[in-house]
Amino acid sequence: MVVARRPKVDNSDPWLRRYPVEGARVRLVCFPHAGGTATSYLDWPQQLPPDVEVLAVQYPGRQNRIAEPCFESLPELAEAATRALKAHTGLPLVLFGHSMGSAVAYEVARNLRRDGGQRVARLLVSGRGAPHVGYGDRRRPGLDDASLIAVVRALSGSDADVYEHPDMRELLMPSLRADYTMLDRYRPVAPTELLDVPVTVFGGEDDPACPVAELDSWAEVTNAGHEVLTYPGGHFYLREHERALLAEVARRLPGANGAGGPDGLNGTDGPVA
Repeated sequence: MVVARRPKVDNSDPWLRRYPVEGARVRLVCFPHAGGTATSYLDWPQQLPPDVEVLAVQYPGRQNRIAEPCFESLPELAEAATRALKAHTGLPLVLFGHSMGSAVAYEVARNLRRDGGQRVARLLVSGRGAPHVGYGDRRRPGLDDASLIAVVRALSGSDADVYEHPDMRELLMPSLRADYTMLDRYRPVAPTELLDVPVTVFGGEDDPACPVAELDSWAEVTNAGHEVLTYPGGHFYLREHERALLAEVARRLPGANGAGGPDGLNGTDGPVA
């Protein structure tokens, strides 16, 4: 059996798990979900075109950054991630975020626009409505271990079993709690200055955390058009449909066939899988 070789990883910047590519045409920056880590995107580099450089963001307080304090303000986290990315703006940047990572990616896109740096070529978001829509009125989980683990189990099923092991729970709970604290405090209003980049929105058809109807709310953050693509499954539909999702991501990168994906993004596509 032939085993695929893992791409080379550059961990010199603690913020970014970078998979360097010589002659890359675009950088895809990936932001994890609440409680997530850069390894959520471990298999992405070898499933994307060979001239796409993947940078997976590593939030403090987990894995190789376990000794660092977690952020408890999402805008402050996005500011720090923006500073880290400024060393990697020589190529077009596309941002992808899942769940909480969608909000972080959005804030980073706004920061880069505000700072007058390189414009983000496209924003790809997943598993969450636009940050300003609806979340302030929802019942939020308690921050005790049992409540947070119940949320993780409802969203990711058996993946939550890791929290049943006392040693792992001790390692993982601080970052999970900090991330939900950030979400609890994050109450953005509708933007007065819209992004000028197209937004592609992905979601699961049966996601209990983000109904399909909410995905269309991303139209309210951009003047460059949006599209919505859905897949069978729940909040972590992207694990089951990773290959199909990445095929759609690749089509929307600058320089891909079709000039970076569909133009005139202003509606909702049917399900793809």
